[in-house]
Amino acid sequence: MAVTPSYRDYVLEQLAGLGRVRAIRMFGGVGIYCDELFFGLVADDTLYLKVNDGSRPDFIARGMGPFRPFRDKPELAMGYYEVPADVLEDAEELVTWGRRALRVAAAAPPKRPAARKPRKSKK
Repeated sequence: MAVTPSYRDYVLEQLAGLGRVRAIRMFGGVGIYCDELFFGLVADDTLYLKVNDGSRPDFIARGMGPFRPFRDKPELAMGYYEVPADVLEDAEELVTWGRRALRVAAAAPPKRPAARKPRKSKK
């Protein structure tokens, strides 16, 4: 899931119209955030945006597929879909798609922190 610095920088430049957009390295890829909302990711120099039932059909209609983190488990897909190349190349259009992904991210139920296992006391 390598991400080249030039591709990462290009994506951030194209999304600059959204506001404070930044990339954070994670699991070999890059998470794309606007303020505190995680709305996209980059893996293998491919941009994926967060989708829901309302926005997914637009990606599917363009022939785009979901992000699949494990090549050996193609049945596992996440709620992020590949951005069409022509959208990525048009900053204004990409910002429109990015705003929709931000709305999806904002509407997602908050994730609860993982429960911590109680520590065993030392006696």
